[in-house]
Amino acid sequence: MDFNVKKLASDAGVFFTRAVQYTEEKLGQAEKTELDAHLENLIARADCTKNWTEKIFRQTEVLLQPNPSKNLGARIEEFFYEKLDRKIPSRTTNAELLGQYMQDAAKEFGPGTPYGSTLITVGEFQKRLGGAEREFLHTSAINFLTPLRNFLEGDWKTISKERRLLENRRLDLDVCKARLKKAKSAEAKAALWSEEVDKAEHELRVAQTEFDRQAEVTRLLLEGISSTHVNHLRCLHEFVEAQAAYYIQCHKHMQDLQKELSSANGDTFPNAFAVNASTSGVSTGPSPLSTATLPGASSPSRPPNPSNALESSTLKIEEVKPPATGTRKAKVLYDYDAADTSELSLLSDELITVYTVPGMDPDWLIGERGNQKGKVPVTYLELLS
Repeated sequence: MDFNVKKLASDAGVFFTRAVQYTEEKLGQAEKTELDAHLENLIARADCTKNWTEKIFRQTEVLLQPNPSKNLGARIEEFFYEKLDRKIPSRTTNAELLGQYMQDAAKEFGPGTPYGSTLITVGEFQKRLGGAEREFLHTSAINFLTPLRNFLEGDWKTISKERRLLENRRLDLDVCKARLKKAKSAEAKAALWSEEVDKAEHELRVAQTEFDRQAEVTRLLLEGISSTHVNHLRCLHEFVEAQAAYYIQCHKHMQDLQKELSSANGDTFPNAFAVNASTSGVSTGPSPLSTATLPGASSPSRPPNPSNALESSTLKIEEVKPPATGTRKAKVLYDYDAADTSELSLLSDELITVYTVPGMDPDWLIGERGNQKGKVPVTYLELLS
């Protein structure tokens, strides 16, 4: 192996003298050259920028990929694709996977059944939500995460390297100052040391020049932090815009889904209830209507008053008669105050008898408790049998 032994010995000597100087400074046995206040402020600002950029970057990664194990796997995959200089494939989101599962389940249950057709509809919208999420993740990674990563892995490494070099130059300068001080002290005792003083003064001038030059280089790099803030500000605006667009898309998809389910359920749920009630007096499981709310949850909002023209014109509570078959028991989940004489007030945990009649709004049933009778909201009930 070809190497310069003298240079190796020289570098080892420099390292040793720096280590001695650093140790003596920590012990208070040697003087230390302080940086000017402006440079110190720039260094403090740079450290603050690095620390908070790193925290924001890590937490944004957690936000975009909450599962730590999947996040680690994704980072490893990205690393290999970057090394191979290949495009990273798009990943299936959890919502898209859920949507596919729902549609696959619908094929098993029967796409023509109420449950199967609803699974198909909800699955399709879950896929749309997943597509919007994937676009948001892609945009955020390019416009926000990548600039932050470039700063941490590029600019900051350069700044750190120059700061370490500045610290070495500062140690060399202080070593030369200490050496000159010792030479002058020896010169006062013997004239023979005048040559050592000249040599020490020359080394000090060289060290001072190198220190000043490195301080200027470091200062210019640190002042570039202001440009970094401007760039990250722009990236932050782009991240917020992408996030806002994503939530707007999600909101629209969910509104469209609710509309489709409302139009479908208006026909499906009352008919399904009537069929189940007429064919069997006892149900082996809860009706789809009973899953609208869960016991212990907060009281749902009051449903709108029925606006069905047929119901408002023909349905008179006092004339309604329960069907021969098809009545069911229901447990009241929340207290409910009747809005008018056509409704029945409810108390939490009481049992009532409910049934539907042709032309009723799907959000309401007829409820009976003893001699009292009136419309009751479905969302306040848990159908039992």
